[in-house]
Amino acid sequence: MPKLSIRDIDLTNKRVFIRVDFNVPLTEDGSTITDDTRIVATLPTIQYAIQHQAKVILASHLGRPKGKVNPKYSLRPVAARLSELLAKATGQAISVAFAPDCIGEEAASLANQLQPGEVLLLENLRYHPEEEANDPAFSKALASLAELYVNDAFGSAHRAHASTEGITHFLTPAVAGLLMEKEITYLGKALESPEKPFVAIIGGSKISGKIDVIDNLLDKVDTLVIVGGMAYTFQRALGVTTGKSLVEEDKIEMAKAALDKAKAKGVNLLLPVDNILADSFTPDAKTQIWDSTVNFPSDWQGLDIGPKSIEAIEAVVATARTIVWNGPAGVFEFPRFAVGTNAIAKAVAANKAAISIIGGGDSVSAINKTGLADQITHISTGGGASLEFLEGKKLPGVEALTNR
Repeated sequence: MPKLSIRDIDLTNKRVFIRVDFNVPLTEDGSTITDDTRIVATLPTIQYAIQHQAKVILASHLGRPKGKVNPKYSLRPVAARLSELLAKATGQAISVAFAPDCIGEEAASLANQLQPGEVLLLENLRYHPEEEANDPAFSKALASLAELYVNDAFGSAHRAHASTEGITHFLTPAVAGLLMEKEITYLGKALESPEKPFVAIIGGSKISGKIDVIDNLLDKVDTLVIVGGMAYTFQRALGVTTGKSLVEEDKIEMAKAALDKAKAKGVNLLLPVDNILADSFTPDAKTQIWDSTVNFPSDWQGLDIGPKSIEAIEAVVATARTIVWNGPAGVFEFPRFAVGTNAIAKAVAANKAAISIIGGGDSVSAINKTGLADQITHISTGGGASLEFLEGKKLPGVEALTNR
């Protein structure tokens, strides 16, 4: 871990600004949280700060209020839920105070009144356009609330915003929270010194969002498995027609280049050997299993990988010592076409000898639905951030932290 962590600094009696990722899904009216996974993920850092007698100031964005106050995107329901979760986790009644703004007199007054072990949640950072603009005056105003800075929002680390990068120019040291530390450690090890064999499984609908990930991973992996909609662009690159399957015509040359690079590097690039074809994009479509080397019928489209593909993926996953998985194998939203994705989830969980890292919303949903999340070494909380990390990019929110 190249950066200082919350474990490395004395928090006692200090006002500590912790940037968290409480960007949780809410009901349409914004009153009720429908999934508290992101709040739960930050509990260890918050508890650590409480136990070490910090005065805890939490800040997050929620949704896209576009720089204006919008009650639909208020973090107030999060304060209530966090109070419940902390009470459950600590066995003590912890009431999370709420500031109706993230800067200004009232926020400053509430921050200054905090006692050791108390928690204050600030209102949505993105109510101010200066947050996303990384405005220095706004960064300084946030920094004035506290004496130390902790970033535990890996999901926002790929953005140079006031609360993730700007604030670190005014508050030092700037350290990683426990969740951020875990993300940097596991993703960093996978890219820099993975245990071999290293298998990466990249899925999802489009090659365009992941071509840089594929390119970077081809320098590091022993086997690269391509599944999901993007596999059809690769099949087209091999000269097979794919009916009505999702294909990015303008990315066929990119797919060819990736196939050539894999060959040159001696990487086993594994594409589906069979597919589940459907006669329409509907949950109850007619289906047939189709050999990937044979041109698809013109009116059919691939919506999942077939049984032989699943077997081939299970075989390479079983021998791996490092596994990175990002993106589903099929149209995961329709249960009949989630078979491949669920099979990958089970195969990754079954390999107890490997370090397994899962990122991307659909892959995480799949592992949660199969009930196997506790058998995965690390589930990344940052969709875009983990992708950029896997691309080998420097993340502003990580770079801004104080080096050891």
